[in-house]
Amino acid sequence: MTLYAAYGTNLDPARMSERCPHSPLQTTGWLEGWRLTFGGEEHGWDGALTTIVQDPFEQVFVAVYDVTPEDETALDGWEAADTGLYRKTKVRVSTLTGESVVWAYVLDAYEGGLPSAYNIGVLADAAEAAGAPDDYVVALRARACRSTGL
Repeated sequence: MTLYAAYGTNLDPARMSERCPHSPLQTTGWLEGWRLTFGGEEHGWDGALTTIVQDPFEQVFVAVYDVTPEDETALDGWEAADTGLYRKTKVRVSTLTGESVVWAYVLDAYEGGLPSAYNIGVLADAAEAAGAPDDYVVALRARACRSTGL
């Protein structure tokens, strides 16, 4: 089993238990030196896609899961890593019990573009469900976005 840091909609424990039923939540923490952003607008059906980029002045709230090989394969499909849209990268997560090296998905596209209002709502709800601090959730809900007319 390997450790995976979820920062987007996979922060939601219910979503992860459906996608990766054999992979328990271990802890939550922060990717220090990373920023939550969006990119690859041409790949998303309703706006730019969620990703992270290195930024020495920022941090991203994450949920860390202990992922089985079977669930990792399934998650690669969900995240389109098996098509090359996202790639896996090693990151260091700071938790209350110390630091761990884990993997996360990073969009293999240029940063830029606006996510849909729907995507922002799902992201904020997922962060809230994972126990993110209130100010983090409020900042997510305040992110610039575009309406999809849905």
